Amino acid sequence: MISAFFIYNQKGEVLISRLYRHDLKRSVADIFRIQVISNTDVRSPIITLGSTSFFHVRHENLYIVAVTKWNANSALVFEFCYRVINIGRAYFGKFDEEAVKNNFVVIYELLDEILDFGYPQNSETDTLKMYITTEVVKSERAVEDSSKITIQATGATSWRRSDIKYRKNEAFIDVIESVNLLISNTGTVLRADVSGQILMRAYLSGTPECKFGLNDKLLLDKDAVTKSNPLRRPNAVEIDDCQFHQCVKLGKFDSDRTISFIPPDGEFELMRYRTTENVNLPFKVHPVVNEIGRTRVEYKINVKANFSPKLYAHNVVLKIPTPLNSAKVEVKVGAGGKAKYAPAENCIIWKIPRFQGQSEFTLSGEAELSAMTHKKAWSRPPIAMDFQVLMFTSSGLLVRFLKVFEKSGYQSVKWVRYMTKAGSYQIRF
Repeated sequence: MISAFFIYNQKGEVLISRLYRHDLKRSVADIFRIQVISNTDVRSPIITLGSTSFFHVRHENLYIVAVTKWNANSALVFEFCYRVINIGRAYFGKFDEEAVKNNFVVIYELLDEILDFGYPQNSETDTLKMYITTEVVKSERAVEDSSKITIQATGATSWRRSDIKYRKNEAFIDVIESVNLLISNTGTVLRADVSGQILMRAYLSGTPECKFGLNDKLLLDKDAVTKSNPLRRPNAVEIDDCQFHQCVKLGKFDSDRTISFIPPDGEFELMRYRTTENVNLPFKVHPVVNEIGRTRVEYKINVKANFSPKLYAHNVVLKIPTPLNSAKVEVKVGAGGKAKYAPAENCIIWKIPRFQGQSEFTLSGEAELSAMTHKKAWSRPPIAMDFQVLMFTSSGLLVRFLKVFEKSGYQSVKWVRYMTKAGSYQIRF
């Protein structure tokens, strides 16, 4: 499927080069450098030149490139490229040019394991770490039974060993949501959606079977809202699309909408989802910005928290744009917040370290403008907002249950935490 794999730096130098088939020559690396890296007009991640296709991913200061002459599955090729990045992070902490140069021997070993004659093989980091190790770790892991490695690498659950033991069996679930908002200067919502991920840290003995439940309409009931009972599921959330970790049994999800899985050991991303319906916006911003003649701009910005007064937002930051010809900016804020003018960024930075639910903060200010030879209309960029709200979800998604079944019958402790943060949260004025 994949005929060649390359890693380039930003200058176009080849750091890693591996050919898997005889239908390409090593000189194909020069074609990508000339046609893509040197060409600033190229934006597409897939470039086809003649009968050769180049799939590339930009990461840090690297180009990760897969080359093929076949009609390959594009999604699979990109998934492989991102797996290489994740494996690099797991091994080296950071996957950049320096890490590649310092660890090129290990990278070649990894490529030989995860790609066989151009076909992706086992790319689970925990499994790879059992038999591809650095010298420091090798002495500690040399005692590992080779039969166990073989069973894990070729078994049905390649992401988990069967001999894991913990004194205390615990499972931690983090529901992290990024809320995206764009409001027009008339107050119309142009965009409101939530991108979420469910992270899990499983410290469980043996090979437990887990069942996971959410208050999603699809997961609760295939026909949650019926004509006879339209309000059957008032608190259900409508998820537009979702993506699961490979440990989830998709057959069961398709048949009865249950999320059933044998979790990897430690931290992993169980699920990603996106929703656009009934988004609860954590903050409402009401900006009043008036240009008075050519010399002054007056600001009055009001921010209100829409969540429960029992909850608090942390590290709330608003960036309020100022005209490019601002000479002097004065701002006033109430107790609990700080604001200052940042000339380098052409904006007022307003910071509120702790923001209680249902409370309000107001900023008032004035910008004095210097005279300009050519009067140019101010483009008025939107106000950008950043924040974190614990134990709150904008989508309304809740974890209903997590059940752990293991043949030894041990009891496990489960912890759930919610956090909503700003994605692209912008308000035009």
